[in-house]
Formats: sequence, C-alpha cells, structure tokens
Amino acid sequence: MALQMDEIRRLAERVAASHRLEVVEVEFGGGGKSRALRVFVEKDAAERARLKARAEAGEVEYLPKGVPVELLSGVTHEDCAAFATDFGTLLDIEDVVPGAEYTLEVSSPGLERRLSRAEEFARFAGSLIKVKTFTPVNSCREWTGRLTGFADGMLKIDLAAVKQKGKKSGNREQGTGNSVLEIALKDVEKANLVVEI
Repeated sequence: MALQMDEIRRLAERVAASHRLEVVEVEFGGGGKSRALRVFVEKDAAERARLKARAEAGEVEYLPKGVPVELLSGVTHEDCAAFATDFGTLLDIEDVVPGAEYTLEVSSPGLERRLSRAEEFARFAGSLIKVKTFTPVNSCREWTGRLTGFADGMLKIDLAAVKQKGKKSGNREQGTGNSVLEIALKDVEKANLVVEI
C-alpha cells in the first residue's frame, strides 16, 4: 500500500476545519520505527482576525515583542493536542498510513514558516523571506529580501532590505542596477519567512 499524501492532507483539512484550524503543511519522513507524519496547523482566517483584534486592543499578553501578530499562527498546545487526538483516530479508521508504527506530530508552522501556496505569498507581503529557486536567477539560486508583492504568479522581492550573500554588486540584482527581483512561483523550490526581531 503506497502512502496517499493527498488523502492524508484531505483528512487533516477535514479535522482542522472542525477545530477552526487550517493545515499549513503535511510531511512524512523517516524509516522503520522512526517514521513520522508531521502536520503544521494554524488558526483559520476568522480566528486569526479575532487574535489580531484582541492584540490591537491590548488583550493578548503572550505576543513576542516586535513580532507582528499576522506572523503568529495563534495555535496553542491544547489546539495541537485536540487536533492530534481526532486526526489520529481518523487515520486509524481510514488506514491511509501503511505499516503499523509511525509517530504523529502536530505543531504550529513557527515564525520562519515555509511558504508554498499563492495565498501565503499574498498574505505575507511586506515580510522578509528567503527563496531558493530550482534554477539560477541572475546566476544565483538563493535570495533574501522583502516580499513587496505577489500577483499573476510572480513574487516581487526587494533585495535592498538585506545584504545579499555572494553578490559583488551589493544589494542590487546582479547586472541590472535594480533592487527588485521578480521570481515566478513555479520556479520556487523552497521559500521561508525570515524573523525580524
């Protein structure tokens, strides 16, 4: 029986919705007795809006200093535990993970969360990100800068926000004199937020 990641994600999203959560990412790794199914969840859009409103009203005390509330997932330990209980039961009933032994791990995506979907890039416009491309863009595969926008499948990254590694031309896109780089989402191998504290 092959691992059915699409089905596992569908089941995770079904359980998450019942807990007012959204699934950010699902990973499966390891081998033998150390196999692990990792699910990263955050509060759904309505719950994140409530958290933001409470933070702006000064009702939330646990916000790290200097971290915008939108970067937080809002997920508590209790949220993860309740989701894990219900999702683990459903996985056992549906029998979509082959083999008897694996560990289910549920957590928030963290402050340096991975970005992969178009809506995530749109949501986090204005944040610092690190991007790795499948093929070089201007002789480089890794870029760090401020995500200034996302439209029509293209990320716009202001490279002047940070010093680029290995660039002889300083903070400007190599060879163009332009500090804004455009990268097609389909060319992004990996992208993560970069914490600014």
